Amino acid sequence: MNDGLPPLREIVARHGLDARKALGQNFLFDLNLTGRIARAAGPLESATIVEIGPGPGGLTRALLSEGAAKVIAIERDARCLPALAEIAAHYPDRLDIVEGDALALDPAALVRERGSGGPARICANLPYNVATALLTRWLAVEPWPSIFDRYVLMFQREVAERIVATPKERADYGRLAALCGWRTRARILFDVAPAAFTPPPKVTSSVVELVPNPTPLPCDARLFSRVTQAAFGQRRKMLRQSLKALGVEPLTLLDAAGIDPTRRAEEVEITGFAALARALEEANRPAPRDHAQTDG
Repeated sequence: MNDGLPPLREIVARHGLDARKALGQNFLFDLNLTGRIARAAGPLESATIVEIGPGPGGLTRALLSEGAAKVIAIERDARCLPALAEIAAHYPDRLDIVEGDALALDPAALVRERGSGGPARICANLPYNVATALLTRWLAVEPWPSIFDRYVLMFQREVAERIVATPKERADYGRLAALCGWRTRARILFDVAPAAFTPPPKVTSSVVELVPNPTPLPCDARLFSRVTQAAFGQRRKMLRQSLKALGVEPLTLLDAAGIDPTRRAEEVEITGFAALARALEEANRPAPRDHAQTDG
């Protein structure tokens, strides 16, 4: 990729940008790799891409070079803003830089306000320290599906494995896998070696694609979250015990959902958790009031 901008290492040196562990930063300098990630989010020609934590802009440059109509880059580290401003000047009207914490911002609102009008996606080398929190927030929005037609995100390999796990991979199957499996089709695209980053992390990373399921199993998202939290919060216990945290008789819920009370959370498919969420909603539904009146 030759976009006419100075090499990333030169930009980083000129602006004194050292990756900070407290911000979960690991910079990507490999242009072949950033290009591969950008293409995984394609086709980009009419798309608006939200990028989280662009740092000095390696992936940002790749997204724009590969043809993204608009990139909205959310960066909380003010030190990186001058480097990103250079990219914005090189690609007039195609890069919007938003200074702020991605956990406190609504990416969909930013797209509605600043987007190109085409499809919207999130593509990012997520800061490790907030990656899971960001993903769970994005997947819990209502109504579903959101305006994003795809998420192409980099995580630590162990997190990626938890995202795509099923009950067949019991050690990795948990709340995150249940949420991702309920609302998306998730798959690992490729791994990224530590040497690709500066500084190199101690773990391998993976790029994950999540495509929203437009018709997930019907149930309330908040109750799905509560059920999975209770079940996996005590994953070594049988469901008849772990679901007591919900404040409703577990055997009633399990019977309504058609689940064996002696099973553990790691043995339950997503269909089971959705059924439990519906059973919990029914159990919490107020009883109909008796309007019959008696003579006094």
